[in-house]
Amino acid sequence: MTPLSGQPILTAAQMRAAEQAAIDQGASVDSLMARAGREVAEAVRRLASAAPILILCGPGNNGGDGYVVARALEEGGLSVRVAASGPPGTDAARTARAGWAGPVESLGDTESAPILVDALFGTGLSRPLDAAIVEPFGRLVAEARLSIAVDLPSGISTDDGAVLGTVPEFDLTLALGSAKPAHLLQPAARFCGKVRILDIGIHIDGDAFVLGRPALASPGPDAHKYARGMVAVVGGRMPGAAELAAESALRAGAGYVLLLDGAAQGNPHAIVRRTWNAGALDDPRIGALLVGPGLGRDEDARVKLDHVLASRHRLVIDGDALHLLDEERLAILRARETVAVLTPHAGEFAALFGKPVGSKIDAARDAAKRSGAFVVFKGADTVIAVPGGAVLVAEAANDWLSTAGSGDVLAGAIAATLSSGGAPIAAIGAGVWLHGDAARRLGAAFIADDLAHALSAARAAL
Repeated sequence: MTPLSGQPILTAAQMRAAEQAAIDQGASVDSLMARAGREVAEAVRRLASAAPILILCGPGNNGGDGYVVARALEEGGLSVRVAASGPPGTDAARTARAGWAGPVESLGDTESAPILVDALFGTGLSRPLDAAIVEPFGRLVAEARLSIAVDLPSGISTDDGAVLGTVPEFDLTLALGSAKPAHLLQPAARFCGKVRILDIGIHIDGDAFVLGRPALASPGPDAHKYARGMVAVVGGRMPGAAELAAESALRAGAGYVLLLDGAAQGNPHAIVRRTWNAGALDDPRIGALLVGPGLGRDEDARVKLDHVLASRHRLVIDGDALHLLDEERLAILRARETVAVLTPHAGEFAALFGKPVGSKIDAARDAAKRSGAFVVFKGADTVIAVPGGAVLVAEAANDWLSTAGSGDVLAGAIAATLSSGGAPIAAIGAGVWLHGDAARRLGAAFIADDLAHALSAARAAL
């Protein structure tokens, strides 16, 4: 069982194409199902600790996987029962059903078991579960000591993370071959529990991946503050937001942070504070320039943003600055030769790009293409999109990130990792990962100031 980190993400159509490629090279649907079933059975066997197991089988190939699992577990000496929502409806599922010698109970009448395996419906589901399935399904999952979904919990939409009606929460999901968008996108991801990927012998390839732990080097013996990266933060009407972003940049690893338009003094004292001066942006040592947190949306803010867009530095554009990116400024952004990163939450995204169409992955990809910038579409699920189409999706970090100022901390962290040079997508991903790791370290009921401080420990752990 492989953790999600760093693994490719395939849509339902991409997974079908990968399976078809394997068939074209000599595999069969039956052999692929047999391999998947054996892998699931081995994972369940290791987790069951000899407890009785109930496997729920649906009419399609996911149900066929379930029959294979049942047979393998019973041959291994475990106590196994099977309940089905109806007869098999595909040739491969019928073949798998024929290989199961035990009885098949009715889903509506079956009794619960300590270990529950859901093989009712996997990828490709497009409508809610039938009413006759919902009640017994939810009851059986709730009464199990350990609930395991095969590929996806039944009732989940594979590609956009939607929940199709009433779906119970699972302890573990065993993804077949590859991660799917629903394992990471909300609200579906919260119903999956822990997700582990099983190798089912299919070649997996794509341009979307789960964000993995970054490889950030520690400063060498000849390092100095500018070599580690200099970040300039443009402040505005709400100085606290810019202060948070500036401190976050320092704690995420930047060697020097300049806060323009900040107070004459404040904490931490390591931040260099100067009155706003457009000429300060000409400093060639600046590795990344951050604008937006607390900027405001008045004429003064527009002037500052225009100076930022005219600079040659790598940019991180957040908060208020996103609302000021009209079509004329977007055209300037697209024409720039240096990297720009947009970090919108859902409201800022809709204001800039319109209501998202398709999945959050689709929407982020389209926004990156339209803007020519890297887009960090943040939220309970965070998607990083590259203008060329590649995507990284972060695993869920901590629900307590839903607090004022957490986005300012994220912007500062991204500016820090971007400031030292290197591949932009790796740097942006590192900033997102540090932000999530800091939140995981804090647990519950933290505020954005705590989150900024926790970046030090997250960075030091790499």
